[in-house]
Amino acid sequence: MSSMPRLFVNSDLVAGAPFALDEDQAKYLTRVMRLGSGDPVRVFNGRDGEWRAEISKVEGRRADLTPIDQLRSQTRPGGAALTLLFAPVKKSETDFIVEKATELGVARVQPVITERTQTRTVRLDRFQKIALEAAEQTERLDLPDVSDAVSLDAALAALPAGTAVIFCDEAGDEADAPWGGQAGRARPMADVLPEIKDRPAAILIGPEGGFSGVERNFLRGRAETYPVSLGPRILRAETAAVSAMTLWQALCGDWKSA
Repeated sequence: MSSMPRLFVNSDLVAGAPFALDEDQAKYLTRVMRLGSGDPVRVFNGRDGEWRAEISKVEGRRADLTPIDQLRSQTRPGGAALTLLFAPVKKSETDFIVEKATELGVARVQPVITERTQTRTVRLDRFQKIALEAAEQTERLDLPDVSDAVSLDAALAALPAGTAVIFCDEAGDEADAPWGGQAGRARPMADVLPEIKDRPAAILIGPEGGFSGVERNFLRGRAETYPVSLGPRILRAETAAVSAMTLWQALCGDWKSA
């Protein structure tokens, strides 16, 4: 891995065309990393691939970069696009989910409000910053689309036609048993994924405590929705999200083409 710092920028990347960094990025390069004029930096913008640039000017709190040459062209990740729909949980756990979704190559991150969701507001700017930093660190050439929280119905309605919804359903159908017992349990996710390979997909993770009976019945009856189990143990929401994304990447995503 290159030792050059790596930054996401909004500017177009054209050889020999300088652009100004924002104040935080300039501070990071010049004061934290102690770089100066002529030092190399890797940059990407989600459109023009990755470039080697040089610090071309430092004036006070400002710094300019000049792209020198392209290191990688912009390419789409292998495999079908993946969306993560998840019910926000506690702050640190929700931050963790956004970070890991970015690291695992998710194209879109959509918080959803369900009947049992306890955290009903999110800091979109915070999520976007977490995603940006994770993309810089993990060699992604793009950023995921991180959206504000919406209702479960609205999130499902906004999915592109033909998207397979992978409904992580850990409950059974026995009304008096903890988590519904064993009757009516969903099939293992690893058994279901080969059936929807090469299709755009959305993984749906519920809140701590799971989906309500009404939501569960609706999802189980919804077209293009596939109830799945993540094993015999009840997982925390953040563990379930990472487990499901990892399994999808291994069987349907870009790990096989890496």
